[in-house]
Amino acid sequence: MKMLLLCVGLLLTWENGRVMGEELVSDNELQEMSLQGSKYINKEIQNAVQEVKQIKTLIEKTDEERKLLLNTLEDAKRKKEIALDETRDSEMKLKELPGVCNETMTALWEECKPCLKQTCMKFYARVCRSGSSLIGRQLEEFLNQSSPFYFWMNGDRIDSLLENDRQQSHILDAMQDSFTRVSSIMDTVFQDRFFTEEPQDTHYFSALGLPHRRPHHFYPKSRFVRSLRLFPSFGSLGFPDMFQPVLEMIHQAQEAMDTQFHGPDFHFPNMDFTRDNDAHTVCKEIRHNSTGCLKMIDQCDKCREILSVDCSASNPAQAQLRQELNDSLQMAEKLSQRYNELLWSYQRKMFNTSSLLEQLNQQFSWVSQLANLTQGEDQAYLQVSTVTSHTSDSDTPSRVTVVVVKLFDSDPITVRMPEEVSMDDPKFMDTVAEKALQEYRRKQQQE
Repeated sequence: MKMLLLCVGLLLTWENGRVMGEELVSDNELQEMSLQGSKYINKEIQNAVQEVKQIKTLIEKTDEERKLLLNTLEDAKRKKEIALDETRDSEMKLKELPGVCNETMTALWEECKPCLKQTCMKFYARVCRSGSSLIGRQLEEFLNQSSPFYFWMNGDRIDSLLENDRQQSHILDAMQDSFTRVSSIMDTVFQDRFFTEEPQDTHYFSALGLPHRRPHHFYPKSRFVRSLRLFPSFGSLGFPDMFQPVLEMIHQAQEAMDTQFHGPDFHFPNMDFTRDNDAHTVCKEIRHNSTGCLKMIDQCDKCREILSVDCSASNPAQAQLRQELNDSLQMAEKLSQRYNELLWSYQRKMFNTSSLLEQLNQQFSWVSQLANLTQGEDQAYLQVSTVTSHTSDSDTPSRVTVVVVKLFDSDPITVRMPEEVSMDDPKFMDTVAEKALQEYRRKQQQE
């Protein structure tokens, strides 16, 4: 009977969570531990709110940087278009002049074609390695239909420049469309009172940094805010209903941004006119319409001679126009390359904004979950239920302190503290609370 009573007594003591080796942890000690742990959680909640608002500030700063970059882009675009117009104008004037040196260029072209075809086919067979016979017939037809005058005027460079200009405009339009939709959503999100109200007196703010006693001021443009006008304070609201619209809008903004990155609109063309395109690009151009072979003209003597034909003796005006064409073409290529670099910078701003939106989504999601669980400043966010001591199962036995806690509305969370972290350590409950919070957030993310 004595043994039975002893066992019952131990079980009851165990259930009350106050056994630690041979020492008892009193109710007052459990309450003090809960209070210390709650202070740490409260600090982390405040940090989370501040991080949300810092992310908001970063998003706004990134948007301002984007606007400045867009002004630079528009200026670069104007200069590029002027150079393109001058190039097209020179090209048209050159085409309108009576043909000269035709016999010389035609003879060189007939000697150029076999070399160009052979050079291109060797490259294709060595690097591209697919469908060489079909490409050979396609290339021969392309060369027979081409004119030496086209090369003499650098027609391939002009066509490439115009195509790149078209692609650049398409890419910028796609990015602008994405930013416009995201900006519209985020303007509404940031008008919400969570982002617009700042603490004036800590007495009037809960652990979340949210006012719960003073009246509020609303921004009428926010659909989310309009739905809350009848409520004098957060205390009377259902927190999930209050935060869910904001979460949904943040998710919409993130989705609008990310969708663009997975589409064809962001496949930038190669616009570096200062060096040859990479092998993959040349292979693609050869398969598409054989224009990639024109990049190999420099490897054939007779082809190079076409470019160096001088017709100034019979037509000085033609020589002058050709020089003007080359000058404007070089300037247009230089400005197109600069414009392309700015487009890349603009796209990096998009990636940066997308990353910040993802952080905002994750952090605000956690804050909104906590908002449903916080009642006021005196609430204990963390409750210590049991503190026990065990010997570890390792080859080198050591004492492990096991603390079982409840965090907000969670199921019991078990935290194991090594022997070297003593309960007498002032940071003991900070460490327990930190580990419990990590486990709580991990489970929240999995749900």
